[in-house]
Amino acid sequence: MLKNDLIQKSPAIVIMGSENLHQGKFGAVLSRAGVGKTQFLVQMAISRLLEGENTVHISLSDPMDKINVRYKEAYTSLVDSIGYVDAQKANRLWEDIAPCKTGITYNEATFTSEKLRDYLKTLKKGDLRIPAMVIVDGLDFDTDQSGILDELKEISEEFSTAFWFSMQSHREEPLGEDGYPKQLESVKDRFDKALFLQPKDEKIEALILKDGDRANQKYMIDPASMMAQ
Repeated sequence: MLKNDLIQKSPAIVIMGSENLHQGKFGAVLSRAGVGKTQFLVQMAISRLLEGENTVHISLSDPMDKINVRYKEAYTSLVDSIGYVDAQKANRLWEDIAPCKTGITYNEATFTSEKLRDYLKTLKKGDLRIPAMVIVDGLDFDTDQSGILDELKEISEEFSTAFWFSMQSHREEPLGEDGYPKQLESVKDRFDKALFLQPKDEKIEALILKDGDRANQKYMIDPASMMAQ
C-alpha cells in the first residue's frame, strides 16, 4: 500500500522514530541557515498526515505559499524515493492528506500563545480534530524565548499535541558544555527531543542531541531530497 510504503521511507520516521512524532512531545530541529531544518520539519508533518493525523504549520518567517511549495516538493521526493509509483495514485493520496494540514502565517510581533490556544479551543468546541503536531517555524532563539516556550508547553499538555520548533544556529558559535548549540543550551530542559543538522561531505549529518538513550546517534541525509541514506 502506497501510504505504508511512504511512512516507512519517511526520513522523519527513519531518524526520529514514529513514537517520537506522536502526541505529547516537545522537540526542536536545529541547523544553521539553509541546511534543511524547515524541510525536515515538513517531512515530520507529512509523516503524521500519512498516519491520518492533522497538523498545523506556523511560519514566522516565510509566506504560506512558499511553505506549501515545500510540502509538495517534500511529498514528491518521498514518493520518488520508493521507485515507480502510479502518478494518479500518488496525486489522489496527496489530495486526501493535504487538507489535513493547516498553515498559519504570523510574525514574531503578532504570534502569541493565546492566539494558538484560542484556535485549538475553537476546534475542540466545534468537535473538530485537534492537530497531532504543531510546527513553529522561525522563532528567534537568539533571544530569550523561555516565556513563550513555557506557555506553549502548557498548551502541548492541555491538548495532547506535539510541538516541534526550528532553531537557527550559527557557524561561528562554539557549542555549549553538553555539545549543544547555544540556542538550545539555554532552554534544553524544556525539550524532550532535539536533532542537529550539519553539512558533511556534501551530505547532511543528522545528529540526535536529545532523545534518551538514542542521543548521539548519527544519520546521513541527501540534501537534495532530504531522504535518509
